Amino acid sequence: MGPDGTSGADPETLRPLADGTGTDRRGGGPDGIAREAPRSERGETPGAETLADAFAELRGRFDEEFGGFGDAPKFPMPHQLLFLLRYGERTGDAEAIRIAEKSLRAMRRGGIFDQLGFGLHRYSTDREWLVPHFEKMLYDQALFVMACTEAVHPGGDAEQAQTAREILEYVIRDLRAPEGGFYAAEDADSEGEEGRFYLWGMDELRRFLGPEEARFAAEVYGIEEEGNFVDPMTGGRTGQNILHLAHADADIAERHGLSGEEFLRRRETVRLRLLSARAGRIRPQRDDKILTDWNGLMVAALARTAFVLDEPRYLDAARAAAGFLRTRLLTADGRLLHRWCGGEAAMTGNLDDYAFAIWGLIELYEAGFEAGDLRLALDLQRVLTERFRDRSGGFFFTPDDGEELLFRLKEGHDGAVPSGNAVALMNLIRLARMTGDPSLEEEAAALSRAFAESIRQIPSAHTQWLVALEMLATPACEVVIAGRPEAADTRELIEAVRRCRSPLPVLLLRPEGETDPEIAKIAPFTKEMGAIGGRAAAYVCSGFSCKRPVTDPQELAAILAEAGKR
Repeated sequence: MGPDGTSGADPETLRPLADGTGTDRRGGGPDGIAREAPRSERGETPGAETLADAFAELRGRFDEEFGGFGDAPKFPMPHQLLFLLRYGERTGDAEAIRIAEKSLRAMRRGGIFDQLGFGLHRYSTDREWLVPHFEKMLYDQALFVMACTEAVHPGGDAEQAQTAREILEYVIRDLRAPEGGFYAAEDADSEGEEGRFYLWGMDELRRFLGPEEARFAAEVYGIEEEGNFVDPMTGGRTGQNILHLAHADADIAERHGLSGEEFLRRRETVRLRLLSARAGRIRPQRDDKILTDWNGLMVAALARTAFVLDEPRYLDAARAAAGFLRTRLLTADGRLLHRWCGGEAAMTGNLDDYAFAIWGLIELYEAGFEAGDLRLALDLQRVLTERFRDRSGGFFFTPDDGEELLFRLKEGHDGAVPSGNAVALMNLIRLARMTGDPSLEEEAAALSRAFAESIRQIPSAHTQWLVALEMLATPACEVVIAGRPEAADTRELIEAVRRCRSPLPVLLLRPEGETDPEIAKIAPFTKEMGAIGGRAAAYVCSGFSCKRPVTDPQELAAILAEAGKR
């Protein structure tokens, strides 16, 4: 059930908003008639003052005790955390990073996180992140992974890296279709009760673990004899428990005379035994639709994590999901469809489908350097521009040749998923820098002004815009590595970029030995770049000029570090 007492949103027809409700994707009101979208409020591109205002708004709403923002119900909203991490890294404001990391950590340790099988539930009904709405959405997994990965990237946070791995373990294990795409969601209910699959009584622990390990599990996971789960109808305790990490690991380890490593081993043994026992229960129903937009987000999350953590298995999963989009949801004339279900693709692709798929393809290129991924991203961007652009600024949610509507919806604010317009801006900035195409840069500049006044009025409601504006506030930095893709010297230069703190450069690979590489057609400025003295070389560019190429990974790291100080 949603926070308003209604059933969970149908991912095929509802676009999730920050309050857990939905709006009709066709722009319709409750009677099905399309309503007029709010007009774009164009102005000058918001700058550093707006970014600072957004940080001040989020800091003012930050829950210092439990993390996250505001009171119950609490939604993960990872794009807010992504903005804080980028803002803190650029400005050097440690408070922004602290707020984001504390929130990520609090959610990971709370009941909103499935402590046994991993994955994030949809939202918390309370301030403490203990009692979730138990539905699991694909988009939440993808966005949370990206926020965790961002926290790893600047600071090497091992805990956030582990959380990203755990969520992806759940997604690949339980949401991946045999063909490579990812299903939309898992329901909250099983056997007619919300959360039944995830709740535990103390007697069950004793039965499956024995007395001693049951006491240990109860201490680790906050399990109480009378239960910590309160019946929402009666207000009474049910004897059932929501598993959460109730105490600091170090405190439990000390009480049991265990080293940190011994404690983690013992906890993992208990987790796996309980997970095995839970496998005998009736699972919540899975929503077997494969949605283009949410799969685009998951491709982006997998590819980004593959790059940051140097994990090839995530790259393989990202490629498989992108392959599913290409073969089953891309039409012969290069248009995207919205969903695959029961072996059939249907519904005209919307703004989010294009923007999120392009995002995924850009991340996939930077993780695996297959030029075809970047080519497809550019092709889809051309369709987006031709079919969705509003001449007064921004992109409509539906294409100009889609279903005939009285008014076409155009949104700039974020909801539970980021604004498609904001993601499109981020994509345009990156594509312009990767290709050197001035028309893409001009398109990005125009889009950055489309919702300017709305963004200035409530900056914290537009944090995905601000992520893109952070990119504009940071000097452009493009790195082209020329070398043989699998050679050790090429990989060492890529590793230097992987360790780069800020700014996050766009990364291109110019394969050595190919006479007419595809990347040189996509990004003509790379055409004359090559290895130096038989060694892979890195070219660091900004604007329309490039520094002299370097072959030493440490020298490349120093150049990138200096670029981050500008």
